[in-house]
Amino acid sequence: MPQSLRRSSGWLTVSAAVLLALLLAGSVQAPANTSILPPGAVAPTDTERVTARKIGRILEEDHYSRAPLDRHMSEVVFQRYLEMLDPQHSYLLQSDIDEFSAYRDQFDDMIRTGDIDPAYLMFFRFQQRNRERMQYALSLLNSEPDWNVDESYDFDREHAAWPASVAELNELWRKRIKNDALTQLLNDKSWPEAAEILRKRYERVLKRIDQVSPEDVFEGLMNAYARAYDPHTSYFSPRSSEEYRIQMSLNYDGIGASLQQSDDYITIQSVIDGGPAALAGTLKPNDRITGVAQGTDGPFTDVIGWRLDDVVQLIRGKAGSVVRLQVMPAGSVPGTPEKVLQFVRNKVTLEAQAAHSSVHSVTRNGRTYRIGVITVPGFYQDIAAENAGDDNYRSTTRDVLKLVRELKAQNIDGLVLDLRGDGGGYLPEATALTGLFIDHGPVVQLRDTSGRLEVLDDPEPGPAYDGPLAVLVDRMSASASEIFAGAIQDYHRGLILGQTTFGKGTVQNLVPLDRWSKDPVNGQLTVTIGKFYRVTGESTQHRGVQPDIPLASAIDAKEVGESTLESSLPWDRIAGVPFKTGTTVPSATLPLLASEEDQRAQRDPDYRWLVSDIAAIDTLRGQHSVSLSLKVRREQRAREDKERLDRENARRVAKNLPPLKSVEELDKAKDDEPDVMLEQATQIMADMVADAHPQPAQKTARAG
Repeated sequence: MPQSLRRSSGWLTVSAAVLLALLLAGSVQAPANTSILPPGAVAPTDTERVTARKIGRILEEDHYSRAPLDRHMSEVVFQRYLEMLDPQHSYLLQSDIDEFSAYRDQFDDMIRTGDIDPAYLMFFRFQQRNRERMQYALSLLNSEPDWNVDESYDFDREHAAWPASVAELNELWRKRIKNDALTQLLNDKSWPEAAEILRKRYERVLKRIDQVSPEDVFEGLMNAYARAYDPHTSYFSPRSSEEYRIQMSLNYDGIGASLQQSDDYITIQSVIDGGPAALAGTLKPNDRITGVAQGTDGPFTDVIGWRLDDVVQLIRGKAGSVVRLQVMPAGSVPGTPEKVLQFVRNKVTLEAQAAHSSVHSVTRNGRTYRIGVITVPGFYQDIAAENAGDDNYRSTTRDVLKLVRELKAQNIDGLVLDLRGDGGGYLPEATALTGLFIDHGPVVQLRDTSGRLEVLDDPEPGPAYDGPLAVLVDRMSASASEIFAGAIQDYHRGLILGQTTFGKGTVQNLVPLDRWSKDPVNGQLTVTIGKFYRVTGESTQHRGVQPDIPLASAIDAKEVGESTLESSLPWDRIAGVPFKTGTTVPSATLPLLASEEDQRAQRDPDYRWLVSDIAAIDTLRGQHSVSLSLKVRREQRAREDKERLDRENARRVAKNLPPLKSVEELDKAKDDEPDVMLEQATQIMADMVADAHPQPAQKTARAG
């Protein structure tokens, strides 16, 4: 670790281990203005100490709950921090937790004063335990386990007690490593091959342990404070802040290549269409980056063994600037000359994360209906481009409006908006997107920390599309997705199909910490400042948006959703506001559509396959341990593979498709598995059009 990232206590007469134990036990007091951290420990910077104080003030003063950072909150933060360090209780010992308890009641004072060294001391101990575990794991690879022993491995330790001794921890890890190796054997590896694969894996982990920066520890610690208030209040380090900006704007300045970690190398995962790398045509998937240089003649920095995000930061840069990569071509043998590639950085657009469309043909009563589908992965807006006066800035609403016009030109009969997996994003985009499909009216109500209520109206002058509409959601549809889906449902503008949504009914404000600050601070905070309510007054918090017609989903609502998260704010309701419902979905048609869907689902091979697959997944979810007998696991794997193949072949035979002969064929055909929820949504839309709109939808749709 670079010397600049280290702090020395100066107490050279006491060993680091003894000093750590004494300090945690409260037996000694560190001299004033002297760090309690032992030599070599990651330590907070002066800027991070100032930033901590500012974050503490914002949380107390601006969070919706107005909860004080008192002794009760200190204990909550302490527990959150422990769970961030060791969520599966597999590294730290109970004796470590007992020593840490000296700080249980000090986390409130720590953030107020910026004296956050105790948290870094706890991290230092975790680092130490992490090293010990990896070294022990490597030692176990020296001899092959006995695969015939009748024993099991309990892999779910979230609620388990902390190990009481090193012997207990070693036994836990013996089983963990044995399970890792057994998994390799089940994938047709020999013991020597499995041991080599795992050795490289554990050595990589061991190396990463010492690549942790003060910024990494600080971000985790501040998020322990933030998440003690609610699950959606978060701190972003400067590096994470940039990733957040990219997600919201769908663009960044760079060369346009997706990277991944492969052993000690950063390799090219894919090249993004339209980016500098794609236009140059010189960078290929699986090429290995060994060095990065800035400008046309800057020196190369060797990046072998570096962390992925550190290499990403070197490659990104201001548009128009030059970056050079030293690359080992994919598949090249050791000793092959490396090539040097030069790129001029430019703006890279992440089209794969933008809204996109398709058209599905569905036959009903001898007639073919064209159903348009618009997939909305997130609610984004390039705020910087808009503020700069760019008339062509990207946003969800602008992209969807363009797609709607294109689909109308193709004479679609109905439209499905697919919001599955859409976790939300920029709130104004939710109201603007709603405005593309309703006439004018209120969309959502917001109540802030002071209790002040604000009603946000549809900003669009009129609907861009007023034909048959459905919104497809699942348990991962959250926040802005729920605002949109709730408004469409309340206005009777369209049907909500799928699964009950996530249930995130809170609003966050993004606070750049360096704004209006005289002190050097960094990063940004998203803090929950309010709750949103539907125009009916109902909150989506915890309860989500209930679908008009439920569809099967593999996402377990008992494991995913706001109601499963600690510190989430409670459900409530307020008075509704006046709004005028439409007649696009007459209430009388809903039972008919639900009945038609139920009958179709019973006879649809794809839907029956999905339901049986979900049942098999639920069975596996209920397991919290696995056998470590190779014979038992092979029998279990063979049984599960046969059941999976039987389910798939039952589907294929029912659809007059040739059955598959092996699991290997099944794995190769996995990309061809049907999107059953989307297929059902387009079928329901066809029913909706055929039952309620016998004439083509485009004849009644108005131009946007």
